[in-house]
Amino acid sequence: MKNIITLRYLLLVLLSTSLVGCSKSSSSGNSSRATGWQINAKEGGFQYNTNFKEQETAPGLVFVEGGTFTMGKVQDDVMHDWNNSPNQQHVQSFYMDETEVTNMMYLEYLDWVKRVYPPSEPKFKAIYNGAVPDTLVWRNRLGYSEMMVDNYLRHPAFKDYPVVGVSWMQAVEFANWRSDRVAEMGLQKEGYLEKDSHLTHTTADSNFNINTYINAPTKAYGGNDSITIPNKRRSKIEKDSTHIYATRETGAISLKYRLPTEAEWEYAALGLTELRSYNVYRGRKKYPWDGKYSRSGDRKTKGDQLANFKQGKGDYGGISGWSDDGADITNQVMSYAPNNFGIYDMAGNVAEWVADVYRPIVDDEFSDFGYYRGNVYGKNAIGEDGSVKVIGIDDIEYKTLSNGKLIATGLPGQISQIPVDEDETYLRTNFDKSNNINYRDGDARSSRFFDDFEEEDTDNEAVTRKMYNSPNHSVSTNDTGVERQYDKSDVRTSLINDQVRVYKGGSWKDREYWLDPAQRRYYPEDMATDYIGFRCAMSRVGSKSISKKKRKN
Repeated sequence: MKNIITLRYLLLVLLSTSLVGCSKSSSSGNSSRATGWQINAKEGGFQYNTNFKEQETAPGLVFVEGGTFTMGKVQDDVMHDWNNSPNQQHVQSFYMDETEVTNMMYLEYLDWVKRVYPPSEPKFKAIYNGAVPDTLVWRNRLGYSEMMVDNYLRHPAFKDYPVVGVSWMQAVEFANWRSDRVAEMGLQKEGYLEKDSHLTHTTADSNFNINTYINAPTKAYGGNDSITIPNKRRSKIEKDSTHIYATRETGAISLKYRLPTEAEWEYAALGLTELRSYNVYRGRKKYPWDGKYSRSGDRKTKGDQLANFKQGKGDYGGISGWSDDGADITNQVMSYAPNNFGIYDMAGNVAEWVADVYRPIVDDEFSDFGYYRGNVYGKNAIGEDGSVKVIGIDDIEYKTLSNGKLIATGLPGQISQIPVDEDETYLRTNFDKSNNINYRDGDARSSRFFDDFEEEDTDNEAVTRKMYNSPNHSVSTNDTGVERQYDKSDVRTSLINDQVRVYKGGSWKDREYWLDPAQRRYYPEDMATDYIGFRCAMSRVGSKSISKKKRKN
C-alpha cells in the first residue's frame, strides 16, 4: 500500500512538472530580472543573446591577458635617450596578431581592392595606387637591391615574409578592410547574409561595411536586401519583422581589427607571465625572451640567435654555412621561438607601427590606464533626409599625402565621418573637443609663446608648430598637376608634429640596442621604409581572462 502511495505521488510530481513545461513552451529564453517578462519570447518583445559565452578568437590572433606592468626603459640606457622613462601602466586584455602581417595577407587585400575598384577605371585608379606598398624603399644609392624591388612583395618565395613599404595610414586602411571581411564571413555563417555574397555580389556600389550594417542595415550592399535578408531568414521575418538584421546585442558582429597602442604592443612584447609571483615582479626583462642575451642557452639550440637583427657593421646574417640568425633581410615569420604569450618576432625581423602619435614623454601623471595619444573623435554624418550619409561612387574621400599622392580614407558603402561637436561635448568633463592629440602637450599653454592674456589658438596644427616647430612642406593640386614645395626655412628645431607615429621593436636593419621592447622611435605616418611592418590587434569584450582563475588559498 505504501509503495502504491509513493508511486502515485511521483506520478503527480511528474505530471505537474510537464504541465509547467507546457505552459512555458510558447516562450524561450530567460525571464527579466527587471520586469519579469520573458526575454527572447517567440511572440516577440525584447530579444537578446543570453547564451553568449565567450568572445571567439578572430583569424590570426592570440589572446593577451591584460595587467599592470612597467612601461619604459628599465635597464641602463647607454644612449641616455630619456623619451622612455619608466612608468606604471595597466593594459586591458586584448588580442594580438600571432605574426606580423605577411606579403600574402596584404596581397589578398590588394586583390580585393583591384576586383571591387578596378584601377583601369579612372575614378578608381587612386584607390588601388594608394593601397599598394612602396617597393622602391629597397633601393640604395650605393647598393644593389633590384631583386627585392621587383620580387619581395609578390613572389611566392616571400609569401610568409612580413610586408614592408607600408605607411602607417596604409596599415590602418588594411585593418579596416580586414575588419569588414571577417565580420562579413561571420554574418554569413550565422545566416544573416547570403552565402558567398563576398564573391558573387560585391562590387564598388554593393559591398559590406560594419559601421553601415550596424547603423543603416538597409543601405548595406547598396540596399540589396536579397543579400542582407537571405531566403532562409525570410520565413522568420514574416513572423517577426523586428529582428531582421544582426545587431550588437546578438553578439554575431565581430569586433574591429586595429593597430595596437604603444602600451599594448610593449606589454605583449615583454610577455611578463613567467616573471610574476602573486602580485610582485621577480625581475625586469630586456628582451621578449627571458635572460639578458640574444643567443639561446638551451642545450639543443645553444648559441643560436633568438631574433633577426644586424650583428655589426657589414654583418646582417653571419658567416656562410652557419648563419647567426638565418637571415640577412627579413625572415619568414615564425622562424624564431615565440614569447610567453605565443607571439612571434616581437624583436627583430621588422619594426612595427603602433597607433600612437609620438610625443617625447608618456603622460602617466594624467592617465595610467589603457594609455594612448592620438584620439580624434568623430561621428556619423547625417544627410538632408535625416539618415546617415553613405559614401557613393562619386563621393570617395581622399587624403593628400605630404608627397602629393592620394590615399582613399572613405570608400563607397561606408558612412562619412565628421568631427564631434557641441552636441557631444557641451558640459562634458572627460573630453571637450574632437581632436585630442595635443592634450597636455603641444597646446598653446605648453609653448614658449604662451601668454595668459592671449586667446588660445584653436587650430590644432598651429599650436603644434608653436611647440615643436617642425618643417612645413606644402603640396597643392592645380590644372597642371601636383605642385610640391619644400620648406626652406633654416630655423626649424624639430621633426615632431601631429603626423608622426610611434614604431616599436628592432628590425633586420637595426643593432641589438633596439630589440628592447621599451625603445620607441617615430616616423611620418604617410611614409614607408624597408624595415617597418605592422601587425593588428583587437579589443576584448567581457571578462579579463579566458578561464576563471582559482584562488591560491
